[in-house]
Amino acid sequence: MRRIAVLTSGGDAPGMNAAIRAVVRTAIYEGMEVYGVERGYEGLIDGDFHEMDVASVGGILHRGGTVLRTARSERFMTEAGRTKALAMLETFEIDGLVVIGGDGSMHGAAELEKAGVTVMCLPGTIDNDMGYTDYTIGFDTAINTVLSAIGNIRDTSSSHERTTIIEVMGRNCGDIGLHAGVAGGAEQILIPEIPLDLNALCRKILQGINRGKKHSIIIRAEGVELSSEALGAEIAKRTGLEVKIVVLGYIQRGGSPTARDRMLASRLGYKAVELLKANSTSKAIGISGDEIVAYDLSDALEYKSELDPTLLALAEVLSI
Repeated sequence: MRRIAVLTSGGDAPGMNAAIRAVVRTAIYEGMEVYGVERGYEGLIDGDFHEMDVASVGGILHRGGTVLRTARSERFMTEAGRTKALAMLETFEIDGLVVIGGDGSMHGAAELEKAGVTVMCLPGTIDNDMGYTDYTIGFDTAINTVLSAIGNIRDTSSSHERTTIIEVMGRNCGDIGLHAGVAGGAEQILIPEIPLDLNALCRKILQGINRGKKHSIIIRAEGVELSSEALGAEIAKRTGLEVKIVVLGYIQRGGSPTARDRMLASRLGYKAVELLKANSTSKAIGISGDEIVAYDLSDALEYKSELDPTLLALAEVLSI
């Protein structure tokens, strides 16, 4: 490998900058040229490339978001868009590409691999919904952001004796809700993988009140079948309680990455370049236990994200 490129695609996640930094500095250390691609696959199509050096990634380790910017590219989903992207990679004489993003970004990388491009994929998404890796870049930071919010909201919820629904992100994966709910001491954790039982939910709230509890915190992951507004209305109707709704939204995607996310991103970025240096075929790079692992893209895309059953059991026990 003589010249590589790196891009970030899809939703931003804390730690993407740490991954970019690791890719750039490892590549330069190994004697390669590195180009940054702006705006993900959109920039790949438009030829928005610029050469990066050691200084260009200075001071970004602690920053959230992505200095390369990101976008969701409808054009790349078309054959014409991918053809143009391939032409740009050839024009800039790119030997290997590092893609940092979520499931959609990996599917895009798989299309490039079919066309003969060597691609290394790093899992950059707060959702933690990529089954081939234990954790994704940005997940730990998102959990800690939610935890901070739970603490602040609990103070007000307790003072006013309210039931509060806190809506968290995660699409159809309940990992953010489950991890943050257990660590934050939520009374109820609602995730898309577990069917919603309104009667059981309301019973639990009322049982808590009957034993002297003055407030309830309900974590609702965004993929749950009933919207936060509809859920709040149902709880109020069935219990007679005042219900407030807090949608955390994009604050979960921003902020300075935690030490855990910085370490994960740095290790994955380093591994990506080492694999490129070794002339490896395209891989999806992740972590299993404390070991950095790499799978063929086609195999990685087959892995399904599954909740930890022991954590589900723990949540049930501790929320009584």
